[in-house]
Amino acid sequence: MSALADGAVPRIVAGVDGSPPSAAALAWAVRQAELTGGVVDAVIAWQYPFAAGGLGGGGLGWAPAVGLDNTDYADLATQSLSACVSAVSPPPDVKVRELVVQGNPAQVLLDAAKDADLLVVGSRGHGEFADALIGSVSTRCVHHARCPVVVVRGTPAAKRHEARAQ
Repeated sequence: MSALADGAVPRIVAGVDGSPPSAAALAWAVRQAELTGGVVDAVIAWQYPFAAGGLGGGGLGWAPAVGLDNTDYADLATQSLSACVSAVSPPPDVKVRELVVQGNPAQVLLDAAKDADLLVVGSRGHGEFADALIGSVSTRCVHHARCPVVVVRGTPAAKRHEARAQ
């Protein structure tokens, strides 16, 4: 990827969720932007958590847990994104725009990357079976993005650290 023929600046979308692999993806995107004169849109998606209603006896099933607590999920996402961008410490010549969007993470990234030159996401590497059960943001992006996608896997040390934290 290089500066576009019409003089437009390459736009790189990086998915961030606060995990070590997403921080590695953001760092990769920042380095690519530095090499190509591009700009990075660091995107984090947030959703209200879901709560299950009672089984039998009139439960509501799955429903957003809005109003069950006073947590500001958008603010938490904003803080997480800002911390990740700060930790990556982009050089002054690389513009990083922080975007916080409510919605399904995979769909938010696909929408953000619709007119991008590159989409960069991290992968926690759960494996094929777990991805089939829980759905994989990176897999969905690879299959449905309208631009090239780079999947950055976490380092083995980061994976060990993440496993211990769970």
